[in-house]
Amino acid sequence: MFSDSAIPQDFIQAYLETHYHVHGNTPATLKVGEANPVLSALHEAAGVACSAYITACNPFSEEQKPARNAGLQQALAETLRQRGLRHIDGIGQHPSNGWPGEASFLVLGLALDDAKALGTQLGQNAIVWSSADAVPRLILLR
Repeated sequence: MFSDSAIPQDFIQAYLETHYHVHGNTPATLKVGEANPVLSALHEAAGVACSAYITACNPFSEEQKPARNAGLQQALAETLRQRGLRHIDGIGQHPSNGWPGEASFLVLGLALDDAKALGTQLGQNAIVWSSADAVPRLILLR
């Protein structure tokens, strides 16, 4: 399915297995390929048909120092605010591989092409995007 990507297969497998936690007033845990009724309700409440789960942490899955990741994430938050995009804090965490959780945002109403462009701009290998069906999908960016 992802064999033509420049991203190592073990990274892709880790992305597929990661739990994408959404904080805020309506917490949820998103898993790739699994419909999520809480995500569906968040879409409905916000009046949007899609969302993206995105981070600025650890570009190209190269582990950064915590202060560097915090700065990258703060810059992403400012970009989202400047664009008027509603976003909810979260953390992406693999359930067992020991990789540190990555601060992330669920960005409501971010169209797929815009989400891909933002992820690419941030140096990310992948994003998680959901359409109106509220099924998170792994979208590889390289």
